[in-house]
Amino acid sequence: MTGTRYWLPTQSAPATSSASAPSSGAFDVEAVRRDFPQLHREVNGHPLIWLDNGATTFKPRQVTEAVGEHYARDASNVHRGAHTLAKQATQVYEEGREEAAKLLGTRDTGEVVFVRGTTEAVNLVAQSWGRANLGVGDEILVSAAEHHSNLVPWQLIAKERRARVVPIPLLPDGQLDQDAYRDLLNNKTKLVALTHASNVLGTVPPVAQMTALAHRWGARVLVDGAQAVSHFPVDVTELDADFYAFSGHKVFAPTGIGVLFGKREILEAMPPWQGGGNMIDSVSFEKTSYAPLPHRLEAGTGHIAGVAGLRAALRYLGTLNRKTATEYEEQLTAYATSALSTVPGLRLLGTAPGKIGVLTFLLADAEPTHLAGLLDQQGIAVRAGHHCAQPALAAYGVTSAVRASLAMYNTVEDVDTLVAALHEAVDA
Repeated sequence: MTGTRYWLPTQSAPATSSASAPSSGAFDVEAVRRDFPQLHREVNGHPLIWLDNGATTFKPRQVTEAVGEHYARDASNVHRGAHTLAKQATQVYEEGREEAAKLLGTRDTGEVVFVRGTTEAVNLVAQSWGRANLGVGDEILVSAAEHHSNLVPWQLIAKERRARVVPIPLLPDGQLDQDAYRDLLNNKTKLVALTHASNVLGTVPPVAQMTALAHRWGARVLVDGAQAVSHFPVDVTELDADFYAFSGHKVFAPTGIGVLFGKREILEAMPPWQGGGNMIDSVSFEKTSYAPLPHRLEAGTGHIAGVAGLRAALRYLGTLNRKTATEYEEQLTAYATSALSTVPGLRLLGTAPGKIGVLTFLLADAEPTHLAGLLDQQGIAVRAGHHCAQPALAAYGVTSAVRASLAMYNTVEDVDTLVAALHEAVDA
């Protein structure tokens, strides 16, 4: 990616902010923004400011073009056909798998299973691995920062298998309580479910260290990376995660496509979750044998256009310097945190060091949904509600909050517009 270098300017901060801008930087945010058409529209007569990236990210033109090209030129099913279009579609599909493996730091594409998203990935593990490995009295440790998608599936299988879901508590700043975690681990612990980055607090737990502790007790670890993969590089080998899941639409790809990584030896021991085409080797009324990994866990026709878009999104990320992109987001997050602190009556939830650009807050007596509506009238898109993380909010004594979530294409000007609108809301 080439173009003018971008520095966060000190003069963009609100007059009452104590934010200090970085002295230098090399991430070309304006070049990136040119690749995202949706950033250049108006909403309610104002330029759109998209601060709902925690819910979904926009798609660069390379992704929409890839999806359109699949349907316009190359539409075919994969794996089953001997004709040219089937071969071409299969090549794109498996190249998408290769890109996902590269993103996650594994060389074994058999460890990459396509799913609809993080939710389906967790359910797959819960229903296949969980049903085969959980028993009466076994424990599943789930952090209190989890999205419901990494909690409810464990409750369902725990009820069926008569196991227990045990919460890992939060500290006041949103970090996971590591002392409590160590105390909770025991010989009944069979699985630990962790977010790699909280969708409501922005917390980035020490996943590698927590995984190592779990492994000492013989427990497996599943990491929800839905909020992580777009913000910083991930290496499942370094994390030593047994399972890692993410959703395409949180990393600039289409909806309806996601990835489950699993260590080969674990996936091979898991019974299929769903049956049908693509996942079989041979079928008779007497006996069915299953295809090798990863296809034995991918029953039916996959989201082929979604994989084409995922391939394009991950290749697009590959054109960027992830180190400078991450540094830029970290700087922008620090700037936004300081700028928000100038708003009278604003309470930020989650202040853990090293957090991603998730800024969840309450403003004086303003009802979150009403406040989000006021911001929308100025073209500022934020999220309001429980963010599918009710236990995390409950730890702060609230049931609803406003969330502004940043991505690599957001700017200081986006933050300043949000902060100015919040000042107006206070003064109104």
